[in-house]
Amino acid sequence: MATRKKRSERRADLVEAARRAMIQHGPGGVLLNQVAEEAGLTSGAVLYHYPDLSDLLLEANQAGMERFYAERMRRIGGLTDPIEKLVVTIRSGLPTDADDADVRLLCELGGSAGRNRVYAALLTTLFDRQVSMYQTILEQGAARGVFALATDSQTIGRNLVALEDAYGYRIVARHPTLDAAQAEELILSYARQATGCPLEVAA
Repeated sequence: MATRKKRSERRADLVEAARRAMIQHGPGGVLLNQVAEEAGLTSGAVLYHYPDLSDLLLEANQAGMERFYAERMRRIGGLTDPIEKLVVTIRSGLPTDADDADVRLLCELGGSAGRNRVYAALLTTLFDRQVSMYQTILEQGAARGVFALATDSQTIGRNLVALEDAYGYRIVARHPTLDAAQAEELILSYARQATGCPLEVAA
């Protein structure tokens, strides 16, 4: 059991090392020795755990994306108020700051998606899942009479995800007058118009 746990931890370390290497060198240009250097291991040690480097890179990308869907779903899973669900979901979709590694990696993937069908498919799936997540919240709020949607839930959901992506990119690109708090308020201002609701909850 201890050996399996140690192997699992080593693989997790390699996933994190691969993410750092992709941020530094770009998802499409990462070499085995670069991942090994980030992990503090030999190339042979990396290949022992991941005989195919592309499998490691794919797992690293998927791990980063889970924060923006699975973790958000867990975060709102115990909430019942549609307003609170919507606000929490918006807040959790933005970078913590300009050095947010998960968002930086997503931005790098976006730049490679036009040349890599696997990355394009991953990003498309993530986008669609996030839109669906928002649609569920919006439709629940509308059914309870809390929201008066200005248009269909898919359109609003797509706009919310697109705003997250756009402002997230600007934050990690170190826009001098835009931070996560300001981006959150800008997205909320659209959400208020789209839902006909002031979206007031405790910070």
